[in-house]
Amino acid sequence: MLGTLRNSQFCLLLGFLLFFLTLTAQEKQQTPMSLISYIQSLEDRFNIKFSYLNEDLDDFSLTVPENKVSLEDILNHIESKFRIQAEKLDERYYTLTKSSHVSLCGTVLDNFAENTIPGASLEVLGTQTAQTTDADGSFSMNNIPRDASLKIRYLGYLTKYIPIEDLIRQGPCAKILMAPHYEQLDEVIVYKYLTTGIIKEQDGSITLNTAEFGILPGLIEPDVLQTVQALPGIKSIDETVSDINVRGGTNDQNLVLWNGIKMYQFGHFFGLISAFNPYLTDKVSVIKNGTPAAFGDGVSSVIQMETNNHITDGFEGGAGFNFISGDIFGQFPLNDKVGLQFSARRSTTDFLNTPTYSKFFDRAFQDSKVIDENNVTVDDNISRNENFFFYDFTGKLLYDINDNHKVRFSAIHINNNLEYVETDETNDETTQSILEQTNISVGGQLQSQWSDRFFTNLNLYYSRYNLDAQSIYANEFQQLEQKNIVDERAVKLNTEYQFSDQLQWTNGFQYIETGIINRAFVTQPSFDTNIKGVIRIHSPYSEIGYRTYENTFIGKFGARVNFIENLYTFNKLLVEPRINLNFKLANYLRAQVLGEFKSQTTNQIIDLEQNFLGIEKRRWTLSNDDTLPVTQSIQGSVGINYEKNNFYLGLEGFYKNVDGISTRTQGFQNQNQFSGEIGSYDVKGIEFLINKRGDHYSTWLSYTYNKNDYTFDSIVPHSFPNNLDIRHTITFAGTYTYQNLKLSLGVNYRTGKPYTEPLDGDEALDNSFFPARINYKSPNSSRLPEYFRADASAIYSFDLTRRIRANAGVSLLNMTNRKNSLNRYYRVNDENQIEAVESVSLGITPNVSFRVSF
Repeated sequence: MLGTLRNSQFCLLLGFLLFFLTLTAQEKQQTPMSLISYIQSLEDRFNIKFSYLNEDLDDFSLTVPENKVSLEDILNHIESKFRIQAEKLDERYYTLTKSSHVSLCGTVLDNFAENTIPGASLEVLGTQTAQTTDADGSFSMNNIPRDASLKIRYLGYLTKYIPIEDLIRQGPCAKILMAPHYEQLDEVIVYKYLTTGIIKEQDGSITLNTAEFGILPGLIEPDVLQTVQALPGIKSIDETVSDINVRGGTNDQNLVLWNGIKMYQFGHFFGLISAFNPYLTDKVSVIKNGTPAAFGDGVSSVIQMETNNHITDGFEGGAGFNFISGDIFGQFPLNDKVGLQFSARRSTTDFLNTPTYSKFFDRAFQDSKVIDENNVTVDDNISRNENFFFYDFTGKLLYDINDNHKVRFSAIHINNNLEYVETDETNDETTQSILEQTNISVGGQLQSQWSDRFFTNLNLYYSRYNLDAQSIYANEFQQLEQKNIVDERAVKLNTEYQFSDQLQWTNGFQYIETGIINRAFVTQPSFDTNIKGVIRIHSPYSEIGYRTYENTFIGKFGARVNFIENLYTFNKLLVEPRINLNFKLANYLRAQVLGEFKSQTTNQIIDLEQNFLGIEKRRWTLSNDDTLPVTQSIQGSVGINYEKNNFYLGLEGFYKNVDGISTRTQGFQNQNQFSGEIGSYDVKGIEFLINKRGDHYSTWLSYTYNKNDYTFDSIVPHSFPNNLDIRHTITFAGTYTYQNLKLSLGVNYRTGKPYTEPLDGDEALDNSFFPARINYKSPNSSRLPEYFRADASAIYSFDLTRRIRANAGVSLLNMTNRKNSLNRYYRVNDENQIEAVESVSLGITPNVSFRVSF
């Protein structure tokens, strides 16, 4: 028994001893050591020498990897774990260098590590790098400064800040745990609707992300200025992109910016095609009201286009063609700090006659002398020959001085050319018409981050628009030359200081100098005029932005001061307050109040019907405070937004008053066409949109009501309907996606445009004047028939190779081939008779495209 007890005591003692030794061994194995100490042990172990900076390695420690035996395995482990580059110089000497920039990957989960979080917002502070997590909560980033921090946000979770070095220490692909925020957040302040890539922001503006753009009826390419016309309150009465009407305003009342540069030409093919390449355009912002104080000009809207602002890791590009033109684009890095973007497009219209070109040509020239000067059937003895083409190209240089200071240079060139020759073989008379329209613009930006809270952006640009038209009649018996030149340069400094996540203050100053020349020369009868003007605008501005912690209230309050000086006529000081409020009414329901005062000093005057071939009749001109005052607007709107379970409903009522307009800028084609009277217009309207989205479909119905009236004190009656008074507009459309196939179908309906008819009977023509004049009824007392158009489009995407993606598209405009009347005016022909000239819409128009991207 004693032996048994002794044996038990011995076994117990032996067990304790083994347990202690095991713990000691585990403790020894798991005790981390500094990386520098470990490297010194490697030097002794393998008889080698490492060269490194102590400060690069001081902060690193590791557990000695027992399973790594060879030197190569050990160095690979160190490189992977600490993002340190090991380079072998010879058989004995090595260098260790800590990379300044690293690649990251990881997964974002809730704090129980059970559920991944897709769609979480990731932002590398101090850089322009931002993205969201994938459907499985994962992410990857390249070229990230290792001394930066990662900010992670997701609705319902506390915002998390993690130094990049901490992520590196966790291993190659870290797991990031987010702590839930238990206060219920039901409201949505950013709304996705219509199709993918279109978002209504919290400030009421609309953002178009072209890279994510889906499909819209009639469009097989993401044409920027065609796409914005799908939004409520925005349309083109004459079916062009060069005459966009926002809440009853004329096209010259839209401020169009490309990379911060004001553009004076927007379209090709006389406005039927946008002049901006959509495949390098990263984002488009459309603002109808509540404009930030940083923007002046554009009393109706701001349309701001921005190309990609980041240096890509490798070459990205594409090319394509349709029945009108072909294009190519690309972006690539020259090194780690310099990148380049380019795009080019040219029409095929001067050497390839397609069905689309024929329809576009008929639409553009139907009421001009290019087709028929008298708008009657063409005589067989008259031969015609036209040569028309267009092109555009853009370039952008990106230079990252460092992570906090970046320089961007942009350039764009747009060109339209038309030469038309008409020969009357009976009389042996030739008439020649030439039109050239160009826009050349360059700009530069310096974007700086001085601290975590203070940012600046310095923007400079130069923009030049030139329109040259020449007509030579009847074997040079009469010649007409017209020229319109816009020469503009500007500088703008914008600063932003963030007191906290809830409060920010924006300040800035903008200087603009605009010079415009209008020249007209006629040989028979002799007439020569050359009008020059220069306006300088000095504009300081300031704006405060505030939001509550949970976004129950979001507001911006600002003002812009414009000191306007015309070097020859006047000085004027204008103060323009701005307000933009967004607040929560209930779960899923938010209200918005917007208001603004704005002004502009550039307008487009519209002269005789036959000017510029009867096609491009608009010429830019400056305010002179006499015959054409500074145009000023006041606008206010109230709206609500509701979204739940991918169902969106928006309703907005607005009032806009625009003062300082002239009959010469409004497109009158009646008794008031040449009078130059000064007046105003008022628009009262409602915009309604309902949209339901699913995983594979989206369908929407929009309705817009406008009551748009002129007021001219010197015209009888003083008040009458605006030329753009379209009372009712309805759009019903839908999209469907099945695997790689996208389909879209939509219909547009609107009431007719106002126009003015001549008096009835013999009173219609006044022969007491030479030439005879038309006596009209009350201005805009008649209306054109209702407008209806149905469009369809389809796009199929597929892979040509592992690296080359392709898509083919087909569209059909006006698929019912309805003849819609867009405009009607009257003139006296050579037989002293009144004839009606009517512009009609595009007939059924097919188009086909094919694109590759790589």
